[in-house]
Amino acid sequence: MTYHPKSEFMRVMIDRGYLADCTDYQSLDEALIAGVVPAYIGFDATANSLHVGSLIQIMMLRWLQKSGHKPIVLMGGGTTKVGDPSFRADERPLLTDDQINANIDGIKQVFSAYVTFGDGPTDAVMVNNAEWLDGLNYLEFLRDIGRHFSVNRMLAFESVKSRLDREQSLSFLEFNYMILQAYDFLELNRRYGCLLQLGGSDQWGNIVNGIDLTRRVLDHQIYGMTSPLLTTSDGKKMGKSQDGAVWLNPAMRSPYEFWQFWRNTTDADVGRFLKLYTELPIEECDRLGALEGSEINAAKILLANEVTTLAHGAEAAKTAEATAREVFEKGGIGDDLPTVTLSAEDIGDGISIVQLLVKSGLVKSGKEAKRLISENGAKVNDEALTDAGLMIDMAALAAPMKLSAGKKRHALVVAQG
Repeated sequence: MTYHPKSEFMRVMIDRGYLADCTDYQSLDEALIAGVVPAYIGFDATANSLHVGSLIQIMMLRWLQKSGHKPIVLMGGGTTKVGDPSFRADERPLLTDDQINANIDGIKQVFSAYVTFGDGPTDAVMVNNAEWLDGLNYLEFLRDIGRHFSVNRMLAFESVKSRLDREQSLSFLEFNYMILQAYDFLELNRRYGCLLQLGGSDQWGNIVNGIDLTRRVLDHQIYGMTSPLLTTSDGKKMGKSQDGAVWLNPAMRSPYEFWQFWRNTTDADVGRFLKLYTELPIEECDRLGALEGSEINAAKILLANEVTTLAHGAEAAKTAEATAREVFEKGGIGDDLPTVTLSAEDIGDGISIVQLLVKSGLVKSGKEAKRLISENGAKVNDEALTDAGLMIDMAALAAPMKLSAGKKRHALVVAQG
């Protein structure tokens, strides 16, 4: 990055690694110095929580507000009915209005931990694009908005081109998505004076379309900025773990499991993740990221504590660390412990220890579990397991339960409250 920004927000974006591309560095930088810049990110309501893959965008909105600007959280109540085709191999399943509204309610809970909502000039607002999309008149929309879009240009965008190159079907419904997202930017500029759209680098084509449309219709200059699409150093998609998505909503992923996900960060990712997902000074992030051997584990615990504090509060982070110390350090377990999460429904009146050993992946069958127990190879919380008929209820899972098969293979069982 050769551009040297003057505004605090742009400086943070560049220095901490949030910035992949920007439509006009200098003009945006000048706008950020001149006054409060309202900026938005759109989130489609395809689930009732966001996961860690969206956290980089949420942190961008947090830094935006911390540096004196106004975050607009745009919920895609309208666009979710279409589904973003960007870099997808197939069409998203269509949701009902009730499902979409329930998902928006769940997502709202996540944001209040990261940005401050209110009526002040830099307070965040949450807006639903169903407000303007649901009532659109199709013929008027085609005439007033559709005429500004070149199909040739839309086909050239990588998000569409990659789908067509693989000869995978792209429905007319999905093809409309980029027009609707462009229209969102136009409406947010008209209604809220929004000057900037933030998003992942897979949204570049959609963002550019919105800028172009707003210039043509309103003759206003607005800007786009994208963040890199993150993968871990071993090539995995950010936000996924062994047992699925790492959700930000505590009802879908317990604070303990959330903490553990960050504690299990690969050594090579620690410095980068500290810059992106915490507010520690950059010099400290670099120092911690350069640690080696057992010292890097202290940096991982700090990372887990900082990220969990932002998402779930300091008390949840403190409890998670204490639980981890109790479970791990007593038994000298390695870093990456598989975790099985059970709901009250899964447990019912009780679940057998044999079933738990199978669910944890430590054994392949009930028969193998019983043999392991009979040969004194199984342990529960580091105590030898001798009763193959042992039943586990919710009370027994008030704290995470550690299962062991031999000396080196372990798993954790957690009850979701």
